[in-house]
Amino acid sequence: MSNTLIAKIAAVSVLLTAPSAFAADGDAANGEKLFKRCAACHKIGPDAKNGVGPALTGVVGRAAGSYEGYKYSKSVVAANEKGLIWTEEELDKYLTHPTKYLRTYLDDKKARSKMSFRLKKEEERADMIAYLKSVTE
Repeated sequence: MSNTLIAKIAAVSVLLTAPSAFAADGDAANGEKLFKRCAACHKIGPDAKNGVGPALTGVVGRAAGSYEGYKYSKSVVAANEKGLIWTEEELDKYLTHPTKYLRTYLDDKKARSKMSFRLKKEEERADMIAYLKSVTE
């Protein structure tokens, strides 16, 4: 087999195994049900207060590490300083594996997230993000 053919096969393999782009059409009602998994650490809604994790009201579109009164990890503070905004796409990547996401975003193999929870299924992430996007106040 030629090196060119091997390179083409490798490229196709990467494309087929890479996570797909964010699915923007999540189900917010299902996301609200899924949020119960998060409720031990995060609160959401007009009267939400910080808990183990920051309040998530209005998180979509907000700068990372910027919710007032919450003590973020050094890595999230560094991501904020680098300009990270929690867009739907960034949240999708973060929810897949928070620590790996921060290590990649910051190009720092020691970066860590306080959050160990992950949503491995693309549909669940889309639903969760649709719900988070729906709660702005």
